[in-house]
Amino acid sequence: MNYFDTHAHIGLIHEDPIEQLLIVKEAAREGVKGIISICNNLRDFPEIYDNLSSASNVYFSAGVSPSEVDHPGKDWQYVLTGFLKQNKVVALGETGLDYFKKYGDKNSQVELFIQQLEIADHYELPVIIHNRNAGDDILDILKTKLPDRGGVLHCFSEDWGFAKKALSLHDNLYISFAGNLTYKNAKNLHETVANMPLDRIVIESESPFMIPAEHRGKRNKPKYLPSTADFVAQIRDTDLETICESLYENSLRLFNIDGK
Repeated sequence: MNYFDTHAHIGLIHEDPIEQLLIVKEAAREGVKGIISICNNLRDFPEIYDNLSSASNVYFSAGVSPSEVDHPGKDWQYVLTGFLKQNKVVALGETGLDYFKKYGDKNSQVELFIQQLEIADHYELPVIIHNRNAGDDILDILKTKLPDRGGVLHCFSEDWGFAKKALSLHDNLYISFAGNLTYKNAKNLHETVANMPLDRIVIESESPFMIPAEHRGKRNKPKYLPSTADFVAQIRDTDLETICESLYENSLRLFNIDGK
């Protein structure tokens, strides 16, 4: 079975470039045929890209996360658009809003988010969206600013009611679930996965964070992604092969990747 990790911070798992490639190879042996390498800031992107661009199953996103709102970098828009033109860059992100950590102020976060949504639309790229304690503002902004290529609400943490509102905004907006889906107390996520259209679900490792329950105590890596897929199959009472095929095809469609 094939799996696609739509969100992995490989550079945070290990700084050494050889170890990073080993992480990717480990994942491939477990059936993880695609990984989106995420960078939260523009300073780290060139090094990660150089380290991993030779790996056939790794793709990239570039963006400025809410945590960088006070220091996105000099001429960040010019730098970002340059990165988006690189081979194997398939998305803008992650970007979004984070009111939990209170990075900068809300107005600055909103402005940074909207600017990147507009850039993603211009370059016809999907956007990887971070949301923490900012769901209402996220939905309000996406109503008018979501790029035509859509995007993904990554590491979803809201409830089914929120998911229904989000899915109604655009046929190309997907919802991604990480290892926290497998936690017993994540009833809101279990309900959402059970009710969602299967063709709008993708999964992610969010490594090195959000380790699936059966691997707790370890540092999360993309190779553990099959545990999350298996849990989706259990929640939906559907055979694993059907689930994996759908999740994989959804990921290719989301990021406009030719899976052949």
